[in-house]
Amino acid sequence: MTAADDARYMARAIGLARRGWHGTPPNPRVGCVLVRDCEIIGEGWHAAAGKAHAEVNALEDARARAGGAAGATAYVTLEPCSHYGRTAPCTGVLIEAGVRRVVAGMIDPNPQVAGNGLAMLQAAGIDTESGVLENDCAALNPGFVCRMRYRRPRVRLKLAASLDGRTAGADGQSQWITGPAARDDVHHLRAESGVVLTGIDSVLADDPSLNVRLPGDWRQPLRVVLDTRLRLPVTARMLGLPGRTLVFTAAPAGPAWDALAVAGAALERVPAGTGGLDLAAVMAGLAEAQINDVLVEAGPTLAGAFLDAGLVDELVVYLAPSIIGDGGRPLLAMPGLTRFADRRALSIVDMRAVGDDWRVTARPADTADPGRG
Repeated sequence: MTAADDARYMARAIGLARRGWHGTPPNPRVGCVLVRDCEIIGEGWHAAAGKAHAEVNALEDARARAGGAAGATAYVTLEPCSHYGRTAPCTGVLIEAGVRRVVAGMIDPNPQVAGNGLAMLQAAGIDTESGVLENDCAALNPGFVCRMRYRRPRVRLKLAASLDGRTAGADGQSQWITGPAARDDVHHLRAESGVVLTGIDSVLADDPSLNVRLPGDWRQPLRVVLDTRLRLPVTARMLGLPGRTLVFTAAPAGPAWDALAVAGAALERVPAGTGGLDLAAVMAGLAEAQINDVLVEAGPTLAGAFLDAGLVDELVVYLAPSIIGDGGRPLLAMPGLTRFADRRALSIVDMRAVGDDWRVTARPADTADPGRG
């Protein structure tokens, strides 16, 4: 196989991995292509956590199409796993199938694997290679990579504003700044996130649902509310919806805690920080719960606090073609930025029209892409 062949088959594996985009968390999205004599004989992808991995599905496809994968090259977007989880290690099934060569798009950042999978294959006499279309393979799983490398989920901050950067009018009205296409786009962001997070002030003001409302059957993200003093009412709309709601608080156990538990909320205590909860402790708790991606939908104070804490990996800003005026609510509250020299630089990575609105995707310029390190 030439380098061009390797890239072509890996690109096909990446396309297969995307088919599991919404179903695999907390597992990574993985695709696999089996090639023998310059012909694809098997394909597979990981469809959902707890189900067969991409390699197993590709081998099953090869058995049906070509009688097996002996002598084949396996192109896998992520190093085959070498440990027992909900399924057996993929290294073992590849060895048993008699593949001749394994090409991995990237080394698995999971410390339980981290090169061990390729080492096991090499010990069995199988040729291995890694790093083919590595950046594209990493882009399949930015949240998983972030959690494994930095022990926290990837955080995306979703914001919606008028063209002059206001999120609500002077009268407090905010529905709807953006149009139906942008709101539908946000539901897709929610669908690919493990958590949708907001603050108690937003809940008290808007009583949001924070769920996915798209046609069809969608996995609902975990709804997370940061509520330092435990003011969440038991009548909050989200508590009556399918899915789970987790409340982080600094308040001790007591009647309010018990009432929310009865209403269906899970509660977790974390230390208080400056002006609210310790956001790093919240992120550590979500990483411990195997959350890869967090979508923050919050008011200006909490949104600014996440940026100040250096916890925002990506901003997704929807700009509406309207002007609200300087009496409206600002996009972000960051009182520490008092001088022009203190401004935060961003790197814009995407800008596109969404209906009548514009979606701008940007990353803090001093923050590495968590999907690539």
